[in-house]
Amino acid sequence: MAETMTAAVKIRAARGATEVRTVPRPSIRQDEALVRVRIASICGTDLHIFDWDAWSEGRIRPPLIQGHEMAGTVEVVGEDVTTVARGDEVSFEGHIACGRCYECRTGQAHVCRNVRIMGIDRDGAFAEYVAVPASNLVRNDPSLPLEVATIQDPLGNAVQTVMNANVPGKAIAVFGLGPIGLMAVAIAKALSAAKIIGVEKGNEYRKDLARRLGAHVVLESDGDTVPKILELTEGDGVHEALEFSGAAPALVQATKVVRPGGGIHLLGLFNGPVSLDLTNDVILRGVSLYGITGRRMFRTWYEMAGILKSGNVDLRPLITHRFPLEDYVMAIETVRSRQCGKVALEVGR
Repeated sequence: MAETMTAAVKIRAARGATEVRTVPRPSIRQDEALVRVRIASICGTDLHIFDWDAWSEGRIRPPLIQGHEMAGTVEVVGEDVTTVARGDEVSFEGHIACGRCYECRTGQAHVCRNVRIMGIDRDGAFAEYVAVPASNLVRNDPSLPLEVATIQDPLGNAVQTVMNANVPGKAIAVFGLGPIGLMAVAIAKALSAAKIIGVEKGNEYRKDLARRLGAHVVLESDGDTVPKILELTEGDGVHEALEFSGAAPALVQATKVVRPGGGIHLLGLFNGPVSLDLTNDVILRGVSLYGITGRRMFRTWYEMAGILKSGNVDLRPLITHRFPLEDYVMAIETVRSRQCGKVALEVGR
């Protein structure tokens, strides 16, 4: 095995400043595995790091290999590793929990207060090889297409949100049809939601993807959104609203269209405080607000594997663009355009 590899490296604290270069292949500790990356996919977080926004400046320490969505093959395991073996097809849970804090010790490792994240706090998967704690690896069914295996990290966010909403037989509204919102549409369809209403502002490309993935109706996010959803639900409103956009007007719309006793499930991240009429739209109507983050470790992974194995959902249309790792900057610009679903990097086959 070569001592070097190709990787996309954020080389300094500046906008852009990512180069595809030759770097040393990582070594592993006794509780880790070395994984040969076959395919990786780009998250919105990677765009934030590329652009070097205020969050990145406060969190990221270059040089850094980004990437927390991947699928690959185990090449080498540390001497204490018994859960995976050479040749296993795997993806990783990118959140490395401490295992010591109150949250970890009470079954809430997905909100570990000391979490470290692959591709953010340590080198990630935009490389030919990545070193991963073996306890964070999840074995993939050999029949799972690589392009689906690589998006399980964000898919887990969608699955946790949809499962939290308990969608079978219900009318739901999905606000924000970015990649995770689109995944939520597909998962809700697979889990027998009675009516799926997608809401997106201005992006016809993603509206079309939502229809292909199972949305019954797709609406423009504007001043008519609320009356249209109420009309589609005979004045009752939806049972559950799933918010992925991180846009304050969309959240306000969600509070207006969810029926009394319903739920609003929040995964989208907002740029600042949001003003709501909590008294009239939430408290007096018995509406529940749920904050959703990450994936429940590792329950969501098992739920996700079962849904994918069922054959009731096909996420391949969601992967709309593929680039070789060497074209990383072009791939990032495609993500920026928003004229895409998920964008994949083909690292090695």
